[in-house]
Amino acid sequence: MAFAWWPCLILALLSSLAASGFPRSPFRLLGKRSLPEGVANGIEVYSTKINSKVTSRFAHNVVTMRAVNRADTAKEVSFDVELPKTAFITNFTLTIDGVTYPGNVKEKEVAKKQYEKAVSQGKTAGLVKASGRKLEKFTVSVNVAAGSKVTFELTYEELLKRHKGKYEMYLKVQPKQLVKHFEIEVDIFEPQGISMLDAEASFITNDLLGSALTKSFSGKKGHVSFKPSLDQQRSCPTCTDSLLNGDFTITYDVNRESPGNVQIVNGYFVHFFAPQGLPVVPKNVAFVIDISGSMAGRKLEQTKEALLRILEDMQEEDYLNFILFSGDVSTWKEHLVQATPENLQEARTFVKSMEDKGMTNINDGLLRGISMLNKAREEHRIPERSTSIVIMLTDGDANVGESRPEKIQENVRNAIGGKFPLYNLGFGNNLNYNFLENMALENHGFARRIYEDSDADLQLQGFYEEVANPLLTGVEMEYPENAILDLTQNTYQHFYDGSEIVVAGRLVDEDMNSFKADVKGHGATNDLTFTEEVTTEKITLWNRAVPSTFSWLDTVTVTQDGLSMMINRKNMVVSFGDGVTFVVVLHQVWKKHPVHRDFLGFYVVDSHRMSAQTHGLLGQFFQPFDFKVSDIRPGSDPTKPDATLVVKNHQLIVTRGSQKDYRKDASIGTKVVCWFVHNNGEGLIDGVHTDYIVPNLF
Repeated sequence: MAFAWWPCLILALLSSLAASGFPRSPFRLLGKRSLPEGVANGIEVYSTKINSKVTSRFAHNVVTMRAVNRADTAKEVSFDVELPKTAFITNFTLTIDGVTYPGNVKEKEVAKKQYEKAVSQGKTAGLVKASGRKLEKFTVSVNVAAGSKVTFELTYEELLKRHKGKYEMYLKVQPKQLVKHFEIEVDIFEPQGISMLDAEASFITNDLLGSALTKSFSGKKGHVSFKPSLDQQRSCPTCTDSLLNGDFTITYDVNRESPGNVQIVNGYFVHFFAPQGLPVVPKNVAFVIDISGSMAGRKLEQTKEALLRILEDMQEEDYLNFILFSGDVSTWKEHLVQATPENLQEARTFVKSMEDKGMTNINDGLLRGISMLNKAREEHRIPERSTSIVIMLTDGDANVGESRPEKIQENVRNAIGGKFPLYNLGFGNNLNYNFLENMALENHGFARRIYEDSDADLQLQGFYEEVANPLLTGVEMEYPENAILDLTQNTYQHFYDGSEIVVAGRLVDEDMNSFKADVKGHGATNDLTFTEEVTTEKITLWNRAVPSTFSWLDTVTVTQDGLSMMINRKNMVVSFGDGVTFVVVLHQVWKKHPVHRDFLGFYVVDSHRMSAQTHGLLGQFFQPFDFKVSDIRPGSDPTKPDATLVVKNHQLIVTRGSQKDYRKDASIGTKVVCWFVHNNGEGLIDGVHTDYIVPNLF
């Protein structure tokens, strides 16, 4: 399961390019020529493509840029890609005049050292650096000879997370010049079925977007295509610069007939869990706010604006308090108070009166908020069925009181004791964000950077909305102990409305045909248990988003829109109108056989009805072809003689055996004598057998 264990990938190092003898500064004299539109500094980027395949929330993305040096001298070509911070690079290649140089993707710390060494030696290297709120930038540059072509190809992958009820795929579009062939192609496959799909661009009007964008979804598949022409890319009708500079965002969600969904593929499983319609669990929130001198001005004003909006969203069942820290610590109330209309009005007055002062005592501010939540629980001041949360906002490093990050982390960890989560918000860039993030993660929360911008207050409010509606607490995902080898995190303190829990693992038995998962959690009114069961011994038919499930032992016929499907005890016959009939047979073997397992056989009846253009692993034999069998002789098995088969100008050794033919009798089949070709059909089939293995679902 590729997304179960993510390495931290940061560098694509192309040392082989320098080692190959490719010149750093080649020079070639060319005759003068007029440069086509879309050329910048002698470089024409004539193709930029982003191709994405999303399967079960997991995105595989390939970014390809092709350029040619139209100048008379060597030029440096840069390849910049901004990718989501949650993504990881899996491959990078650079192709110059048909020669491909593979990149070596390294771990973060190793990558940084090798990058610096490569640059000092004049080698080509790429490094990933932070770039904006949601992105990191991958950059690599290379010298390209006059008239030469270069192709950059970057592959990265990402597990899409559900946020406010939607999965979001975020692509940065910034070609910096007009591109003759620019396109984004995204294919989505979701076994649960797609319930909604949308796409929008921040850099183009809806009218222009509509003419360059196509989007559609039906059943399990969705598709988004964005192909602006040269004229649609222009910033104005007569301009030569591009307006493609901004965010291209795709959002979608899936059908949810049950709270969870378990999928088994190649000996691994992934469990998606997102219940809906549950009542919200009351929450107890300690807001720990930095009011040190560095928060003066716009930062504190935006913090106040955000807190005032958050107070509007508090429910009367909730409890809250404000803990302010600078050089010392002060509080709004001595203990948590209920969010009644009267208390909320008083809270608004308090928030408006907050003023900046002094130093930054993070340690004491956090410990005061944590202590307040612990006492409220111990003294039964808050509802028994409620959950507690600490939210801290700071813009700097601790500089008074306990200022050692590792000691603050230890103090906070001991005080919380795993009882509730800590969420840290880092305002601006002048702070130790790694410290905030590590401290939040080890206390079952997460950290967010709040960017100093005009919408900082909205960023703060947006974060709060993510944790404002807990539906379950103490969530445990349970699986058969004797069936699992490896497992990602399977316990969560909270499940929030609009999000999703994802657990992946490896099965002991790769051929396991059934699987049971239990999810337990505490709701607002009672404890809940959700059970999911998956089996590969069933047949599921989908009519758009509506499934119908049958057993292989059923006897049933389904007919609709020219399609006929008949199940008759271990075989299924599918017919399309008056055309070809397909038979799928469940072949069962001895349950305790050490090697063989149950399998499905796929058979084509009336193959002569297929077009002469039909090909594929089976289709290439639907029409007659010439062959000759000769020199029948004893084989290694006395009961199975060998022979020589001449077919398609190849001379092959074949072995006599028998097989079942289900074309005349779909139930038990007819035994027929046949010749078996060795080596995966090499010489008999066109190409090699791997040519017919589909790498993905599209």
